[in-house]
Amino acid sequence: MSASWNTIESDAGVFTYLLENLGVKDVQFVELFSLDAECLHQRGPVYGVIFLFKYPVGEKAQETPVHGTFDYDAAESRFFAAQTIQNACGTQALLSVLLNKDDSIDIGPQLREFKDFTGAFPADLRGEALSNSELIRNVHNSFARASPFADEAQRLATEEDDVYHFVAYTEMGGKLYELDGLQPAPISHGSCSFEEFPNKVIPVLQRRIERYPAQEIRFNLVAMVRDLRIRAREIGDEDWLYQEEQKRSAWQWENALRRHNFVGFTGETLKGAVRFKLAGGEAKYAEWVEEATKTTSTRLTERRRFKGGVSGEEGVTEQ
Repeated sequence: MSASWNTIESDAGVFTYLLENLGVKDVQFVELFSLDAECLHQRGPVYGVIFLFKYPVGEKAQETPVHGTFDYDAAESRFFAAQTIQNACGTQALLSVLLNKDDSIDIGPQLREFKDFTGAFPADLRGEALSNSELIRNVHNSFARASPFADEAQRLATEEDDVYHFVAYTEMGGKLYELDGLQPAPISHGSCSFEEFPNKVIPVLQRRIERYPAQEIRFNLVAMVRDLRIRAREIGDEDWLYQEEQKRSAWQWENALRRHNFVGFTGETLKGAVRFKLAGGEAKYAEWVEEATKTTSTRLTERRRFKGGVSGEEGVTEQ
């Protein structure tokens, strides 16, 4: 029985540093805000994409996928792991791409050892091995938000719950695959070369989104690419390099904040504000609020300028 896995956010900064803390070199994630193959090409080389969507809890399992075909041979010859525990699907999706790209990515000695150890396992045992990996679980949990109100107890989801799920898409052996640990095998979407991946994956994602009502917009897409700072150095673009370094600094700051519980701090701040209001009166309190509002507005403007538009996504419940 594996220990608890906590919920993590679908966020490029979280995913980038999660892999870095696992020993992976020269890889990062970028958020994609449109299904544009040319935009994806510009981020290249693209190793794969991670797609987050609302999981249809009440949907019955089918013998064949809605799109594509199951490839049971690939389940044995490639790294494919069944999902055996809740809240692990984000990290599992990252590893599904990463461990099938170890010929072009330095995955580090610890993940190399894990892949070699599980190489002969069937998908269900690979999933158990992943869920019970203390290294992977601890790194995963280090990016969970600290909250005294989060209930991480596992229970079966109902149709009323908003449950979200991560799946991976990548090119393997000349084919485009969908890697979903809740399916019995990788799903092949036809022939695809590494160079063709951005063009081939976009229509697949569009078909998947079209299965939802038109008003459903709760999707998130991130791409696993080579560290963009490397390319900036290669072409001598100092401005681009500076922007990427600033983005990394913002990610580190945001990841550090995730590990802290601010409930106590917030409570003391509110108590201090009440004491100030009682001691100074309504007029003095209104003046203090107006001054604080102006200061906060100025700081937010400066932060947006320095971060260069870096943004995070809301946390979600994983399947």
